Formats: sequence, structure tokens, C-alpha cells
Amino acid sequence: MALRDTALPEAAGPRPLAAPALDPADRARLLSGAHHDPHSLLGAHPVPEGFLFRVLRPFADAVSVVVDGASTPLVSEADGLFAAVLPLDAVPGYTLRVAYAEDEREVEDPYRFLPALGDLDLHLIREGRHEELWRALGAEPMTHQGVTGTRFTVWAPNAQGVRVAGDFCCWDGTAFPMRSLGASGVWELFLPGIGEGTRYKFEITSRHGGRFLKADPMARRAEVPPDTASIVHTSHYTWGDDAWMAHRGDVPVHVAPFSVYEVHLPSWRPGLTYRQLADELPAYVNDLGFTHVELMPVAQHPFSGSWGYQVTGFYAPTARLGTPDDFKHLVDALHRAGIGVIVDWVPAHFPKDDWALARFDGDPLYEPGDSRRAEHPDWGTFEFDYGRVEVRNFLVANATYWCEEFHIDGLRVDAVASMLYLDYSRDSGQWTPNVFGGREDLDAMAFLQEMNATVYRRSPGVVTIAEESTAWDGVTRPTDSGGLGFGLKWNMGWMHDSLQYIAKEPVHRKYHHHEMTFSMVYAYSENYILPISHDEVVHGKQALVSKMPGDWWQRRANHRAYLGFMWAHPGKQLLFMGQEFAQGAEWSEAHGPEWWLLDDGYASAGDHRGVRDLVRDLNTVYRATPALWERDTDPAGFRWVVGDAADDNVFAFLRYGADGAPLLAVSNFSPVVRHDYRLFVPDEVPAWAEVLNTDAGHYGGGGVGGPGPVKAANGELLLTLPPLATVWLTPSSV
Repeated sequence: MALRDTALPEAAGPRPLAAPALDPADRARLLSGAHHDPHSLLGAHPVPEGFLFRVLRPFADAVSVVVDGASTPLVSEADGLFAAVLPLDAVPGYTLRVAYAEDEREVEDPYRFLPALGDLDLHLIREGRHEELWRALGAEPMTHQGVTGTRFTVWAPNAQGVRVAGDFCCWDGTAFPMRSLGASGVWELFLPGIGEGTRYKFEITSRHGGRFLKADPMARRAEVPPDTASIVHTSHYTWGDDAWMAHRGDVPVHVAPFSVYEVHLPSWRPGLTYRQLADELPAYVNDLGFTHVELMPVAQHPFSGSWGYQVTGFYAPTARLGTPDDFKHLVDALHRAGIGVIVDWVPAHFPKDDWALARFDGDPLYEPGDSRRAEHPDWGTFEFDYGRVEVRNFLVANATYWCEEFHIDGLRVDAVASMLYLDYSRDSGQWTPNVFGGREDLDAMAFLQEMNATVYRRSPGVVTIAEESTAWDGVTRPTDSGGLGFGLKWNMGWMHDSLQYIAKEPVHRKYHHHEMTFSMVYAYSENYILPISHDEVVHGKQALVSKMPGDWWQRRANHRAYLGFMWAHPGKQLLFMGQEFAQGAEWSEAHGPEWWLLDDGYASAGDHRGVRDLVRDLNTVYRATPALWERDTDPAGFRWVVGDAADDNVFAFLRYGADGAPLLAVSNFSPVVRHDYRLFVPDEVPAWAEVLNTDAGHYGGGGVGGPGPVKAANGELLLTLPPLATVWLTPSSV
């Protein structure tokens, strides 16, 4: 907090008078960090003889007040307190000269400043309606009353006292108690001379007398784990994605191509920083033709070996890969490459680490007070208290923060079902019904509606996506119609059923045929994404190609045929990294995708490149064919051609664009070639030509079929269906 060197001539100031003693109770509370209004005791205050100056500087040998270059020593009151009365007519502009054993510095007095947070901010915080909460709470570098420094604010309504501790005071917060700003529960202190890069925490004294250090819930930057301090941060990034931001909302996501590559950034290319990833990831994703990336949680989390779903810093990108501005650079690079960015967002729960959100001010604060409701039975974490307006505000503002500060294009909301049901993973007696006697969490429902409505209002073009695994009605219905208001929902039913089918030996698939057709019964009940995500290819579930039956050729053929079926099925697509080139091993945090499988020196590299080439072509044809995405949410955009050929393991259906142009998708999930397979197609289409065949030789297939047009006679089409393959055909003029 030094302002300048003190090698200055020291003129004598006015003769000081003895200061009245502090009230013993106030003194005890101040020194113990339990005083709600330290500014009433410290700083300059009028008394009959002039102005009383009192300073708290532990370990200082002497403290003087400097007015117009003249220095007046204060008298030690022990325990780091120094005070005196100066016979002055008005409060002067002053600084403090603080002498230590080997150091002397001239500093501003933090206790001469008015609150740096306005009444409107406090009102909105108390009402739970501050949509830019990150501008009001946390550490904000600023100029206040003509002095540069940092305003520290934190919500801790149950605390007796809060102090700021950091590397600028050897992590002893004694000298920097914060003041309570009343019923808002907010504590505030402006510290002159503190700037960017400063590490800090809040030292909280609970109403039970405990004292502990907490990381800032609103910190926009954090230390690299296992270190846990918050860091004062101001962004200096200049965005270059104006064209993207101006047009990202031009076409609603429901009627646009939407093909997602899911990425765990720390392990996609282990060791790369955000800026290094910006040099590689956009080019890779662009080459494969995906429209979006979905980044698994990038918010700060303590365990490096995890996916990142136990978040401790909701407003800070993980520091493992760089600074917040470095993360902005990565998003910017993706946008400039024409790729949208979705991030996984985790408002369902948070870990119990004692330096983070858990029992933040000594009492349940972000979590419910009822331990049965607070404990998440599956993950050993705490759930959020959605009934508390300040907690809802914390989360709603966090959603808008990622969209506005980091230009994020979509939020995939994790574990929505665990939020919506009071009895989620709980037995009888472990939960209490809502006011209507039901098991729905009405507070969580209201929170999700508020979050979605706020994000869509403030950030046009952004899409919210629910990972919701039940049949809750109206997940993607607008909030004004009683829905939750999400834009899209993961189709967990399709994922489960189709993976169960494809894992069967072909001879048994006829008994599970309905598992591939059932999804069309409810396909238009919500706006769906078809996810083959990290959850389905790790932790003993096997990678996608390893789920397939048969030898290596058959497993790859099944893998390719399944992807062809998936890309043609109504709904958007999502594929987890490594599956695009048929990696056989499950994900490992240490080495990420097995890129060496594509190397020239690997004997089977061609097999893996063939699958990667197929994914590229799937995306290329998909994006160029409106029938595959334009009417994803319209039943008129789909028609079964063959849906009941269980003995043949064949599925055929038509997709239609808004102009009526069709695409015919045919999947043969049996290992035999089916010659002259009869399909009945629209009479008005005289011939059909292959635009994609997953059995093509350059994908590693057998090359059955071909690009030549096949004529239809009176709506009857005879096709040769390659084994374990999906074929796409479009009308031909021949």
C-alpha cells in the first residue's frame, strides 16, 4: 500500500493532544475482527478540541499524520492502535507515515473514505435483482475520491466482522476491518494503493466466534490450485469478434445447423495454455466442420484430475491455463474462426472446501439451513439455496457474466434434474414435500425460469441447454407459458436407448428394434440435442467404438453407421473429443485423446483417419443440407419410410427442409449386404443419389454402393444396402 518513498523533509505539525480512550468493548471487538463499523473508530472524527485521528497498524513502531507536508506523531495505545487529537478546524487532506523496524512508508488512510458502493447497488443486492452483481461485489480496482485503489465488497450477513487479508499485509487482516453496509449484508472497504495482481481473501469472524479465511465468491481471477487465494483483476482485453457478436442471433438455433464438439480443455492437448489452444483448437474444429465447441466447466475448481464440475470460483476461469484475458483470447479466436462457444455451467451444487462457499460466514449461507436439503447425496457436495434471493442473484448474475464478459454463446446447465426434484437420490424420510405436497422444488424451478429469461433478454443469440434426464414437462417451453425456458435439452432417452441397441450383437438387435424408433414418439415434445458426451464414454462405460460388437472392422463399421444415423436423426448433435477418430480407450486426464492413433507410424492410423474423415463429411453435408436441421422441432420435417423392419435391422426415414426438399437416410445395422432392398419414397422424386455412405472405402469400409443415381419407379426404390452402414441420398435430376 505504499504511495511514495518517504525521503522527504519532515516538518513538524500541530502539537497533538491526548486522545480519549476507546470504549473497552469497541476496542475488543475491533482488535478481534468482530466490529461492524470500524470506520466509526478509525480515521478522523470531530471532537471538541479538533479532530481525533486513530489508526490501527499492528507491528508498526510509530505512526504520524501528514498534513500539507507537516508530520504529527500519534501516540501508541498498544496492540497496534495509535491516536491523538489535532487542533484543526476541518478535516484536512492527510496521509499516514508508518514506521516499521526496517521500513517507513507514506500511505493513504483507508478509513478516511466514504463507501465506494452506491445505494442503488445495495438496494438491488438486497432485492436479489442485481443483474451485474460482479460490478458491485468482489474486488474492483478503481479511483475513489481522487485516489487509486481497490474496493473490496463481500456478502456475509451472518458475520460479526470481516477483514481483508492478503499478500500486502502478510495475510494478517487485523489492520483492515471492513464496515457493514446495513441490512444488505454487504461489507465494504476501499484500500488505496492496492491494484491488479494482489492476492487476497476475506477473514471472517462468525457469530459463533470462529475466525477463518475465505476466498472471494465473486473473484474474477484465482490462484493456480492447490493455492486458493483470490486475485484482484481488471480486464484489458480488446475483442476482435464484432462481426460474430453482431450476427450470432440472426438465425434462431432451432432452425440452424448445430453440431457440437465437446472438449475438456486441460486434457485436449495436455500442457497447452488458453493462448496456445487458440492456435490449435479453432483450426481443428473448423476442419472437422463442427459449428460449436462445448467446453466442460472452465470455472475455477480445486481438483486438477477432475472434469471440473465441483466449482469453487464461479466467476473465475480456471487459472491452470492462464488468466481471464487469456481465456477471452481463446473465445475470440474461436469466434473469428466462425465457431460458437458453449460452456458447461454448474448451478446445481458446490464442494465443501472450507476456504470456499461452504458455510461461508460461519452459517449455511449459499446452502440451505436444513442439512437434509443441503447435502447432495450423490456427490458429497452442498446444493444451493434457491429460495434465498441473494443466492439466486449470485447464480443468475453468474450466467449473464459468462455471456457478457466472455462472449459465451451458450450455457449447458449441468444436472438440472437434481435441482428440480426434492427427492432426487433421496429415500423416504430424507426429504420434505413442497407446499402443495409434491416433490417438485418450486424454488429451483423459479430460479431456472429467472435465469433463462434474464439470459435471453440480456444476451440475444445465446442459447441455454438443459442436461435434464427425466420427463419433466416444458423444459424448453418459454417461461411465459409456464416452461423452464431453456432453448435446448439433451435427449438422454435417445442416448440411452440407441447406445443399448448398438451395443448388441446384430443377431440380437431385432429384439431391441423399438429402442431405435421410440425416440420419435417424443421427438417434438422438447427441442433436443443428441448427446454422445463424456458421461457415456468414461468411467468404465467404454469409448464409443469399444461399445460396439464384433471384430475391429465391425466395431468401426458400427461406429460409423451409428454416427450417420445420429447426424440424420431429428435434433442437434454433440460428440465428445476422441470419438471423432474412434479412440478405443477411455478418457484420461493425464494424456487426453490418443492423438498418436493418427500418426503415420501407427499401423492402424488409416482406420482412425477414416472415421475422422467421415465426421468431417457428416458435418459438411449436414451444414449444406437444410433438411437435416431446418425443421428439427417440426413434426412435418420427418417421415418414416421403414420403421418396423426389425428382422432386417434396417431403419429408413425422410427429412424435409422448409422448402420441402428431402433427404433419405437408410441405416442397415446387420452385417450382411441387402441387395434390391425395397423402399417406398415420394412419387415426385424420379431418382436418388448418394451424398454420403459410411461404408465408403476412404472411411475404412467395404465400398458397397456408389454415388450413381438410382431411379425410382412409381415411388418404389430398390437399393443395395451396405453392411453395418448408413447411407444418405438426395433427389437427383437424372
